[in-house]
Amino acid sequence: MRTVEPHPKDRLLATAARLFYAEGIHAVGVERLVSEAAVTRATFYRHYPTKDDLVAAYLTATSRQIRAAVAAARAGKPPREALADTMAVVGDATCGEDFRGCQFLNAAAEYPDPENRVRAVIDDHRKWFFDVLREQAAALGHPEPDHAARVLVLLRDGALHGGELDEPEKVRTTLRRAVDDFLPG
Repeated sequence: MRTVEPHPKDRLLATAARLFYAEGIHAVGVERLVSEAAVTRATFYRHYPTKDDLVAAYLTATSRQIRAAVAAARAGKPPREALADTMAVVGDATCGEDFRGCQFLNAAAEYPDPENRVRAVIDDHRKWFFDVLREQAAALGHPEPDHAARVLVLLRDGALHGGELDEPEKVRTTLRRAVDDFLPG
C-alpha cells in the first residue's frame, strides 16, 4: 500500500508545533524548521511569509484542537458536569508525557507586544475560553458569572504552569474540587 506524504505546509506546521512546544518559539530558527520539515526555504515562505505567520498558524491549530476537546467534554451534559468536564480537559492536558505548560502562556512570554499578530491569536483563544466559562457559570446561576470565569481562567493558567511541577492527578482533582467549592449547584 502506498503511503501519502503530508503536504509541505502541513509538515511545516506539524514540525513547528513539535519544536515550538518542546523548545520555545524563539529558540527554533527557520533553518531548523525547513530542515526538519524537509522543505525548501522558498516553500516555507510561500506558505508562511514570516515566522510569526507560522507561529500564529501553530497557535490557531492548537486553539482548534482545544475547542474541539472542550466541545466534546461539554456535549449534552448538565451545566455543573459540563463545567467540571471543561476544567478536566485542562487537568488532562497536564498528564501528557511531554507536557511543557500552556502553548498560549508560553507564546505570550515570548511575544510581549500586545500589537503583535501572535498576541491577537493568544487573546482570541483566551477570550473564547473565558466566554465558555462565563456561560457555564451563568447556567449554574452564579451571581457574578464574569468574576467566576476570571477566577477559573486564573486556575487554568496556574494548573497549566504548575502542572509541569506538580503531580498531574493532584492538578486534576484540585480543578474539579475548585468547581465544586466555588460554584453553586
